[in-house]
Amino acid sequence: MTTIGLIGSGNIGSTVARLAVDAGYDVVVSNSRGPETLADLATDLGPRARAASAADAAVAGDLVVVTIPLGKIDGLPADQLAGKTVIDTCNYYPERDGAIAALDDKQATTSELVAQQLPGASVVKGFNNIFFKHLGSLQRPSGAEDRATLMIAGDDADAKARVAAFFDAIGYDTFDTGSLADSWRFQRDQPAYAGAYAVDGNFEHPRAATRSDLEPLLAQADSSIR
Repeated sequence: MTTIGLIGSGNIGSTVARLAVDAGYDVVVSNSRGPETLADLATDLGPRARAASAADAAVAGDLVVVTIPLGKIDGLPADQLAGKTVIDTCNYYPERDGAIAALDDKQATTSELVAQQLPGASVVKGFNNIFFKHLGSLQRPSGAEDRATLMIAGDDADAKARVAAFFDAIGYDTFDTGSLADSWRFQRDQPAYAGAYAVDGNFEHPRAATRSDLEPLLAQADSSIR
């Protein structure tokens, strides 16, 4: 069974870890403060989970989820992530991450910046545009009428297929939106960001958004000035 490594174990990271364990995966969780601070989470997740350093999570993971503040990506264990499929969940918050000229000038997407930090990895954008509580509650078996769809973007078709298989296993369909350069369409402040999975924008009421729901939101982004 594939092992999922997590670099970052906050709201999204811990939610993905729980979904992965529930689907039968082994998980290795990590954060910037050290594995001892994740003992409770690892215990709560059960025998399929263990806490480790970020470098160890990168080595152990057949698929690695990077879910850290964008301003911290220069600290990622690039050597250990070489050859890995990496799911990048990062979003840009200038008030937290500091101003990043390439993003402010719209010369790059957040995932292109992550990919630049990880030249040996295959980076796929995903999990970035859904509220963690929605991610933890909308999963459904394959074929269910109310199964939600998650968007991805990436430059490596094989890596995207691996991510789609993981999404399917944890309870979601996948909508491949294109390349890393296209991933701006579901970055923060775009129509397909976060609220797509809330009924009328009310985050207390999750919505199982499907591809047919998401496509018009991407079209809205396309029709606006990037």
